[in-house]
Order: sequence, then C-alpha cells, then structure tokens
Amino acid sequence: MDEQVKSLIQNHIDNNEVCLFMKGTPDAPQCGFSMAVANILKILEVNYKGINVLEDQSLRDGIKTFSDWPTIPQLYIKKEFVGGCDIVKEMYASGELAKLFGDKNIQYKKS
Repeated sequence: MDEQVKSLIQNHIDNNEVCLFMKGTPDAPQCGFSMAVANILKILEVNYKGINVLEDQSLRDGIKTFSDWPTIPQLYIKKEFVGGCDIVKEMYASGELAKLFGDKNIQYKKS
C-alpha cells in the first residue's frame, strides 16, 4: 500500500468519530454485508461517514492491508477498528455496540 492511500485511510479515521469503509454509499449500499452494517447504524441513529471503497481499487485493497482484516465493510469508532459485518451484528444483538457508543460519548438512539 502506498503512502498516499495509507494517509487517505488514516485521515478518514482521524476526522470521523464513526467511519464505515463499505461497498457503496450509506444511501445505496452495493453489497448485503455493507447494507447490514449501514442499517444497524441507521437503527441506532448514529452519525457516521461512509467511505465507498468501490470508487478506488487502491483504497479497496489498502483498507484490508491497513487493518489486517480481509473483508469489507470495516467499522471504526473513535479511531479504533471494531470489526466487519458479523462482529458488528453480534455486538448489536448483544447490546455491546450501543454500550460502546455510550462509553465513547457518541450519540445514538437508546431503545
């Protein structure tokens, strides 16, 4: 991964409290896994930045190297890598995701 791509990824993570590297956009996800995570964030009414990795192959490859995680989507909260679709779904179901948002002082809809 070149420095420009690494810098771009780091910039997104540093400048957005909640950052989702996904296929497609929050309004038009282009894969079921990205849609599932985007829907969870919508249900929780969390403000987040969606980064469409399909717009740039070097970004798509780079995020996997950056996180040492093989799949997309990838969720970052306050500069911390949380996980992909299965992990986020599990955390949401257990209430752990809402707790994480609360612990990190990120506004979300309490059920």
